[in-house]
Amino acid sequence: MESPLLHLALVGTPNSGKTSLFNALTGSRQKVANYPGVTVERKEGGFVTPQGRQVSLVDLPGTYSLRGRSPDEEITRDFVLGRATGEVLPDLVLCVADSTNLRLTVRLLLELKSTGRPLALVLNMFDIAKRRGVTVDVPAMSQALGVPVVTSIAVRKGGTDDLLRLTDELLAQAAEATGERANTWRPLTVPELRATQREADRIIAETVSLPERPDTWTARIDSVALHPVGGLLILLAILFVMFQAVFAWAQPLMQVLSAAFDALGQLVHDELPEGLLQSFLQNGVISGVGSVIVFLPQIIIIFLFILLLEDFGYMARAAFLMDRIMGGAGLHGRAFIPLLSSFACAIPGIMATRVIDNRRDRLTTILIAPLMTCSARIPVYTLIISAFIPPTKVWGLVNLQGLVMFGLYAAGIISALLVSFLVKFFLMRDYQPAPFMLELPDYKMPRLRSIAIGVYTRAKMFLQRAGTTIFAMMVLIWFLASFPQPPEGATEPAINYSLAAMIGQAIAPLLTPVGFNWQIAVALVPGMAAREVAVAALGTVYAIEGGKEAAEQIGQVLASKWSLATALALLAWYIFAPQCASTLAVIRRETGSWRWMAVTFFYMFALAYAAAFATYHIAVAMGAG
Repeated sequence: MESPLLHLALVGTPNSGKTSLFNALTGSRQKVANYPGVTVERKEGGFVTPQGRQVSLVDLPGTYSLRGRSPDEEITRDFVLGRATGEVLPDLVLCVADSTNLRLTVRLLLELKSTGRPLALVLNMFDIAKRRGVTVDVPAMSQALGVPVVTSIAVRKGGTDDLLRLTDELLAQAAEATGERANTWRPLTVPELRATQREADRIIAETVSLPERPDTWTARIDSVALHPVGGLLILLAILFVMFQAVFAWAQPLMQVLSAAFDALGQLVHDELPEGLLQSFLQNGVISGVGSVIVFLPQIIIIFLFILLLEDFGYMARAAFLMDRIMGGAGLHGRAFIPLLSSFACAIPGIMATRVIDNRRDRLTTILIAPLMTCSARIPVYTLIISAFIPPTKVWGLVNLQGLVMFGLYAAGIISALLVSFLVKFFLMRDYQPAPFMLELPDYKMPRLRSIAIGVYTRAKMFLQRAGTTIFAMMVLIWFLASFPQPPEGATEPAINYSLAAMIGQAIAPLLTPVGFNWQIAVALVPGMAAREVAVAALGTVYAIEGGKEAAEQIGQVLASKWSLATALALLAWYIFAPQCASTLAVIRRETGSWRWMAVTFFYMFALAYAAAFATYHIAVAMGAG
């Protein structure tokens, strides 16, 4: 007879290692990082205990209290209390603590006791605590708290064995218990919270011994990294090196991928007879999808830098450094981490705004998150920069192409701050953000396995996107660019008679003032499905228009057919370009309103048009037309 499914919940303060423990128990590959706010929605997985019990494990967002001051904290509170729609009460709640920093977690555990759920405290990262000279009297702490206490090392093989044995024991006791436990939980008042914290401090003082000379490496690094001036210069230097690396490190592998797709296109051209099948495979599939996949090395480099900084513990410091600048623009300091996440993709960045308590702070961050330069813009930027900006050295050291890329990212950040300032000035003039409070984690050496999983996961997502959304768009664009066939005796390129040309020429009058031709108009429309589709669309349109040479050397074709003013205008457009449909849908979900989704689309469209218009006409006036 199969054992019934039992339900466990992982609860704890941010950055306590819950997700690492979740991955260790379930074999999952959820994102982990050394800064608070990574888990903003519940994640579920399963495992089997040593005694054969089937367990469903839920990793809940980090919280300091059950008061539910922000959407992510509400998710945790409602799940533990059984208020979540369609969810069952957990059979066991595991409160996960960072063994080097127990103060806030012990207070949270005292709150959890009033919910009446079976409960255990997991002292995670216990090896790090020992290494730093922190001694915990586990039996005494268990007796003082009135709950079982177990140690854990989530990132080490066998580091969860004791936890699994205790879980089996507690689940057996829960199965034998009859009736529901009394739930006496209610939101604590401020005086009660202070009293609870005093009780937590008393228990820690009796059961935890700290070293006489604590580890000061974190303090030493922070004395430099958090300096008001020097810290900002370090942050700018890190970002600058990251964008230089996008070009300098990625070029060899990009050339290999480009050569592979060129060879594949040549093979199809040579082996298949001329006709629709050859055109579809060479121009629609290979030229279109291949023109996006070739940028995979650059996207991997961006993700590698971000993951290393996250794991090292620098992200929280970056948020601290940016608090004063962001506060001047009307943003809460906690907005930095969602905005930084948006460099990878705006969707998780927008979801990460759940860590922001105040709704107005959260809404402002959601509105400007799409202005961050997400990875989908990298193929567009790289294609145009490579075609129009020479790979020369500035001052003999700095790659000019990397410098332009850095400038585009900086433009996105500055524009986001300006938009936030205008929102505050016109819509929220009477509102002041709450003081910024963020727990700074200790520095840790990045875990190679975690970094590798993170890079692999993001590369896989990019390739899946190329194999689904981008492929589907390429098939559509190839069809539009190939039909109807030109009439007999036609002297112009075949694409000029196609549906794509008709659509592009119908839209072109709207885009002519910003220097765009009808081919760009064709590319911008499917680019709403995913920004990188615009590159694939240009590859398909110009490949069909120009033949085999255009398919192989799309950058050279653009350089020969566009003016520099047009190229610069398109770069300016993509700094502000309206988001992909998936991002707009997430904005609708997170704000609960169609209005804010529409506001985001139209204000970004207006900014993109204005920026492209100004850039084009300034460039023409300077002789770049």
